[in-house]
Amino acid sequence: MNPAELAISEVSKKLQSREIGVTELLDSVFSQLEKYEPELDAFATILKEKAYKKAEECQHGIYKKRNATPLTGIPISVKDIFCTEGVLTSCASKILENFVPPYDATVVAKLKDSGAIIIGKTNMDEFAMGSSTENSAFKKTKNPWDISRVPGGSSGGSAASVAACMGFASVGTDTGGSIRQPASFCGVAGLKPTYGRVSRYGMIAFASSLDQGGPFARTVEDCAIMLSAIAGHDPMDSTSADIAVPDYLKEITHDIKGLKLGIPKEYFIKGIDNEVELSVRKAIKELEKLGAEVTEITLPSTEYGLAVYYILAPSEASSNLARYDGVKYGYRSPSLNNLMDMYCRTRAEGFGPEVKRRIMLGTYALSAGYYDAYYKKAQQVRRLVRDDFENAFKKVDAILTPTSPTPAFRFGEKTQDPLTMYLSDVFTIPLNLAGLPGISVPCGFSTGGLPIGLQIIGKPFDEGM
Repeated sequence: MNPAELAISEVSKKLQSREIGVTELLDSVFSQLEKYEPELDAFATILKEKAYKKAEECQHGIYKKRNATPLTGIPISVKDIFCTEGVLTSCASKILENFVPPYDATVVAKLKDSGAIIIGKTNMDEFAMGSSTENSAFKKTKNPWDISRVPGGSSGGSAASVAACMGFASVGTDTGGSIRQPASFCGVAGLKPTYGRVSRYGMIAFASSLDQGGPFARTVEDCAIMLSAIAGHDPMDSTSADIAVPDYLKEITHDIKGLKLGIPKEYFIKGIDNEVELSVRKAIKELEKLGAEVTEITLPSTEYGLAVYYILAPSEASSNLARYDGVKYGYRSPSLNNLMDMYCRTRAEGFGPEVKRRIMLGTYALSAGYYDAYYKKAQQVRRLVRDDFENAFKKVDAILTPTSPTPAFRFGEKTQDPLTMYLSDVFTIPLNLAGLPGISVPCGFSTGGLPIGLQIIGKPFDEGM
């Protein structure tokens, strides 16, 4: 067995018992990288020298039996949206192509403290805006199951790297489905925690009331290990929840007998791929066999989720991305006549088409005369979406839905029609609006051999369940 193909829970025990060395484990991961990365383009930056230096430290700590955790010596990656001290952090945008942060994001610092070895930064849609990783300014990541298809987005590089065993796990971000949708497309587990569970400090902002970091891994148990490492209150993030982090590994051992699972009728709609619906319904039947009670529920405001999201998220993006103007850091246009010309040229040359589209949408929604009609109304409907979930959770313990309406689509299939692309996240967006936790787990394959994901939605801060 190739060590790179094992789960974290398995290989961690082998490291602690010295059945395998940290450098040997790292060798197996970089062997996978050398084999598959040239074709997949999952990484924005590879940190080979730093990784081997960290491996030596971890091995020494294991020999001395010092502060070992389940992640000690485990090679992982992080999305290129997280600041990493002394390492390029571009957010897949030309406007940040030379940005090297002087500090680590809290998530990165926690992973380093846990002993994990960060082998690289993964490719993504520019500023996390997209559902296919086709919006990266530098490269297009391919799906390991079929390189003619997208890996999902915006955390496509993270999902593809884990699926191809180029690292045991990765940390991505999820603003409207950017962890769960690529996890579904690439056949791995991907968890979006409750808003506030994981610190956003040092995570480059897209939409601040929606963004949340979370793990990708090949097993749910490994997601639990990763979440245990990165979750927790952070005084550097004003939205971080000061709530105790439970032992997620203990939660894994519970059975589901007697759990009440809700199936929202609004998520099984016309237009959903037949094979997706079949796989998800088979998974639901399997959970029934394991003792869960399944009942139909309704989330009537679901149909407004997409429209609400594409007012709120671009509005927040318009505000957050105003800082990239060529003055303090990042790209500055070399052709300048005056200050206003610098602003205009820098942003026109530095941002890609999708980012520009969302900035314009958001600026319009926030403009005088339109704020009440669009932004304020969207916030009111967002409250209705959240109320729907609160009412549903009075009757059920969790909610089951498809993660995406289709398996992975081909490159270029949806780029000419932004609305078609936006519909890829129709089942994931409502969770971000409500701030709820959700995980995508593999539940089958299409006849073409493409993975299909089941989405499990939980109550706030109930990731363990």
